[in-house]
Amino acid sequence: MRLSLRFIVPLMLALGTIAYAVVPLVDGLTLKWFVRDLEIRSNLIANTVQGPLEEMVRTGSRSRMLQFFTTITQDERLYALGFCDSAAGQLLATTTLPPEVGCPTLETFSGEQGRMLASAHGPLLVSVRPFRAGGALAGNLVLLHDMSFVERRSEETRRYLFYFFVALGAAVSLITVVIAQLSWRGWVHGLRALLRGEGLVRPSGKPDSAELRPIAVELRALIRDIEAEHESRDHDRLAWTPEAVRAILLAELRGQAVIVVSNREPYIHVRQGDSIDVQRPASGVVTALEPVMRACSGTWIAHGSGSADRDVVDRHDRVAVPIDRPAYQLRRVWLNAEEEAGYYYGFANEGLWPLCHIAHVRPTFRSSDWEQYVTVNRRFADAVVHESGSSADPIVLVQDYHLALLPRMIQEALPAATIITFWHIPWPNPEAFAICPWREQLLDGLLGSSILGFHTQFHCNNFIDTVDRVLEARADREMFSVSYRGKLTAVKRYPISVEWPPSEALLKKPAEQCRVDVCERHRLPLDHAIGVGVDRLDYTKGIEERLRAVERFFEMRPEWVGRFTFIQISAPTRSRIPQYLEYQARVRAMAAGINRRFSDAAYPPVVLKIAHHEPDAVYEYFRAADLCLVSSLHDGMNLVAKEFISSRDDERGVLVLSQFTGAARELPEAIVVNPYDTDQCATALHLALTMPAAEQRARIRLMRGLVQEFNVYRWAGRMLIDAAAMRRRGRLLDRGAVADGAPRVPAGHGAAPGL
Repeated sequence: MRLSLRFIVPLMLALGTIAYAVVPLVDGLTLKWFVRDLEIRSNLIANTVQGPLEEMVRTGSRSRMLQFFTTITQDERLYALGFCDSAAGQLLATTTLPPEVGCPTLETFSGEQGRMLASAHGPLLVSVRPFRAGGALAGNLVLLHDMSFVERRSEETRRYLFYFFVALGAAVSLITVVIAQLSWRGWVHGLRALLRGEGLVRPSGKPDSAELRPIAVELRALIRDIEAEHESRDHDRLAWTPEAVRAILLAELRGQAVIVVSNREPYIHVRQGDSIDVQRPASGVVTALEPVMRACSGTWIAHGSGSADRDVVDRHDRVAVPIDRPAYQLRRVWLNAEEEAGYYYGFANEGLWPLCHIAHVRPTFRSSDWEQYVTVNRRFADAVVHESGSSADPIVLVQDYHLALLPRMIQEALPAATIITFWHIPWPNPEAFAICPWREQLLDGLLGSSILGFHTQFHCNNFIDTVDRVLEARADREMFSVSYRGKLTAVKRYPISVEWPPSEALLKKPAEQCRVDVCERHRLPLDHAIGVGVDRLDYTKGIEERLRAVERFFEMRPEWVGRFTFIQISAPTRSRIPQYLEYQARVRAMAAGINRRFSDAAYPPVVLKIAHHEPDAVYEYFRAADLCLVSSLHDGMNLVAKEFISSRDDERGVLVLSQFTGAARELPEAIVVNPYDTDQCATALHLALTMPAAEQRARIRLMRGLVQEFNVYRWAGRMLIDAAAMRRRGRLLDRGAVADGAPRVPAGHGAAPGL
């Protein structure tokens, strides 16, 4: 025992001395860090109020200035705010400004670093910032930050350091005693016990303390969250595959299933005579999300629109898909004809679609359509709540403009849910969006999301500008987040993509055989040049402009007449809307007119195929073509361009791409054109048809490399990683709020930041 004490007593004295010296050092460093952070906040506030305050100073509106200051000091750490006019020597400040701070005493607190002030309220940090108006010094802006939170944090730090040194001393003392007491004989006995499988330490027979187990579980969960929050992961080097997405769900989100909600369903059951066929709709949403759902499992909630959809579901309106290898559940929501006409054809596609695409078609808004839109969104929300089952915090992925009200409805029903909304079409500028009579309601619905995603940064900027213009919300342009109704929504860019590698079934036929089959089908010689376009018959896709470019190409380069055929594959869509019927008629007439004009050609200049085509048929045309022409007038991303790139494993073919697509920002190796410039598009066709094979190979290799790296699994994985980080922050804030006695914050939303 004396030997043990000889080791332990000096050790405990040394640890106590170190602890006594470290605690003041940590306190000083903590205070210095907080002061520096608050000085940064002071600069941010001063820069933010510069514009509005300069106008108020110029107009002399003291009441507006006081109201403005009072609004800003709602931030819990900004205690007081004032302005000292240099000319008049008067101080205008909030009522919380201490009497020790005034215009005559400002020199005391001036300097690059703020000065501490002991007040009746507690310690305050006083920062003075010169304020200039019109290039001249107009006064000083005085900011007082509440430093009482520093004392609380310092107290917690001291307590944690005390516990740490106690635990360290106990551990080192135990090791010291064991080493000092164990003799050679003891080590031999221990080794023999270990070889017998008994272990070095025998159990005492006392049961574990049951009351400590919940604490241990909570402590381990907290440690995992903190480690995950500060873990340094190089996502750029992560191989984005279905397995990677599944790993993210298991590791980051603890294996929770994902609920996807969209208007369009991934599989449509259609009755053909006595049989039922399964079709994949021509939809960018389906193209992107279906591979992700196969990787993640979960449930996809969608409108059941097929003629045989009701015949294949169970009593819960579910069916397992894909049919050949079920990987997830498809839950169908049923709409009557009136609801579909108002919600889908009316408000969504006669109102929001032309409004967001700015494609020279006037949007139409009817109150009856809006009522149906609200009703159907509510029905989808009820389905989400039902499918979430016993989970109070599901992960819900809401897709596109059909369901703009759904995030808020889900958030109100399931406050702890993590809601990721992705807007697949462009977001217009604030002036264009202001046309919508229900703009506030739409923005309110979208801001129920935890994360709101767009294809491009430009669309994120437009959304933030719209919120700033329409709502009384706090938009943070540095962090790209919106604080509204006590909730924080992150606005992020997630460029959507396609599956990589493509399904083996789509590439099983060699490119040479695809060309042979397509040429035989259309009675073309094998050396005939082929261009292809694949789109829904939608006026935003620029099909008229595309055909006009083909006609101009034959005018400019008559030697290609009879040697080049452009095949346009178009799936009919929204046939109940007059603008779409008129557009389809114009496209048919234009294609027929071009063929009549060049009727002397041995082979038709244009082949127009208006029908639904399955993915394998579309890929056959992609792999057979010499070029693919994408001429969208306005598009969020356009996955046709990326599908064409992924289909060309033979490293041949040229992509001619509209500059008004999101894909043009990612694929600069394509021939980028303005679809409104007919001559430029015609010249691009000639450039594509005469491009050497080596240049084609170099361009398409670069684009395939980008599609491979930035594939659809990366798109989904990054959203899930951001959702996991948001949930972790929510849990940490939740525990911190409970510890401080503050109200709890829903885990899916985080806390609204200060100014």
